[in-house]
Amino acid sequence: MQIIIVGCGKVGKTLTAHLSKEDNNVTIIDTNPERVREAANVYDVMGIAGNGTSYEVLQRADVRGTDILIAVTYSDEVNLLCCVLARRFSECKTIARVRDPIYLRDRAYIQKALGLSMTINPEYAAAREISRLLRFPTAIDISSFSKGRIEMYRFKTPAAGPLVGRAVKDVPLLRQDVLVCCLERNGQVAIPDGSTCIQAGDVLSVVLPPDRASDFFHRIGFKTNAVKNAMIVGCSETAYYLAQMLIKTGIGVKIIEQNRARCEELCEKLPAAAIINADGSDENVLREEHLSDMDALIASTGIDEENIILSLYAMNKVKKKVITKISHLDFNEVIASLSLDSIVNPKRITAESILRYVRAMANSVGSNVERLYKLADGRAEAMEFTIKSGSRLTHIPFRELRIKPDTLVAGIIRRDHFVIPGGEDTLMPGDSAVVVTTNAGFRDIADILLN
Repeated sequence: MQIIIVGCGKVGKTLTAHLSKEDNNVTIIDTNPERVREAANVYDVMGIAGNGTSYEVLQRADVRGTDILIAVTYSDEVNLLCCVLARRFSECKTIARVRDPIYLRDRAYIQKALGLSMTINPEYAAAREISRLLRFPTAIDISSFSKGRIEMYRFKTPAAGPLVGRAVKDVPLLRQDVLVCCLERNGQVAIPDGSTCIQAGDVLSVVLPPDRASDFFHRIGFKTNAVKNAMIVGCSETAYYLAQMLIKTGIGVKIIEQNRARCEELCEKLPAAAIINADGSDENVLREEHLSDMDALIASTGIDEENIILSLYAMNKVKKKVITKISHLDFNEVIASLSLDSIVNPKRITAESILRYVRAMANSVGSNVERLYKLADGRAEAMEFTIKSGSRLTHIPFRELRIKPDTLVAGIIRRDHFVIPGGEDTLMPGDSAVVVTTNAGFRDIADILLN
C-alpha cells in the first residue's frame, strides 16, 4: 500500500519502522529536515521536508495515489487539517492523533464530520490500559480480545506453586480453558508447546475467559483482589483520564501534583479526589501522604526518569501494584532489566492501534485484523482475526493445516464461547481467532500457513 506519515516524532518513526518492513511504500513528511533525512536513511523510505497542511507538499508525496494518510504531529489541529486536505484531494483513508481533552467528548462527531477513518487519543487509551491493570493487579499486562470476551494476561511465574518445574501438558490447570501462548526467559521469547517446562521467574502470557482469571491466578498462588485506593504522582492528561475512570468505579484517588494552577484546576474537575500540591518525587512527601497505605501507585509525571525512580522506590511500599508511565520507545532492554511492575507507554499504544488498522485495510477478503498487541518488547505479536466466508482456512481441521513454526492459534471465539482448538477443530465464518507468533507482519489468517 501507499502510505503517507505526517510527523516524524517517536510515534511517526515507530510506524515508519514497522510499515516499511511490511511491503508498504511509505513517504514521511516533517517540518524538520534533519528528522526527515535521518528516518529516510534508516528505514529506506521517501522523505519530504515540509508542512503536511501544504497542498504542494501533499502533491509531492503523491496524495492522489495514496491509500492511507496518518497524521501524528504534535499538534491536534495540524493532524486534523492534514486529514481534511488529504480527503479533499484524494480517496485515501485518514488517521489522526488527537490528544486534547477538549476534543474527546465530540470525538465521534469530529470523525464523522471530517470524514476521518480513525482518531486516537494516546493518553485516554493509556488510562484505559492502566484501569484494567488496577482491576487485576497480579498481571503485568492485560490484552483484551473479542470485545472483552477473552483476555491475555502476562505475569511472572511465582517461585513456588503448581506451575514450577512441570511441562505445560502435565499441569491440569492449563487444560481447562487456559492456554500458555508465550514464554519469556533470560531475554528470549518462545511460543511454548506441551513439552515446554515452566521455571520460576518465567514471564508467561496466558489466554482465558475473564471470568476464569481470578480462580486461575488464585490456584497458582496469587492474590487477585482489585485495588481500593491509588496514588497518582504527576497529573498528566493520562492521569486526569485515569482519575475519572477510577472515581467512577469507587476507587479512592489521591493526586500529588507540583503545579499549583493545575491543582486548582483539578479541584474543580475532580471534586471526589484528594489533590495535594507538592513534589511527588520527595520521599518525605510520599511518607507524609501515607504511600504505604496505598494499594497502588501510578508514576505519571512528564519525566520518564522520575517515573522510573518513583516506581522503584514504591515497589516495596505499596500493597498491590506499581505502574510506570513511560514516553520513550527506546532503551527497552535497559528498562526491562529494572524489573518494574507494569509499564504503560501511550506512544506504543498509539502505534499498535494504527498498525492494526493498516493491516486490516490491507486484507479485507479472508479475514480482518481486529486487535494487535506487541509482546515482549515487540518480539512477538498477538492478533485477533475475524474470519470471513472468503477465507481458505474455513472447514479444514487444524491437524491438516501446515502452520508456521513459532505460531500458535491460541483460541477461537464462536458465538460468545471460547474454544482452545484441537486437531479436529475448524475455523468457521464469523469466528474470531487469536493468533500469537514471533513472525512479524501477519495481515490475514492465511499468513499462519507455510507457503
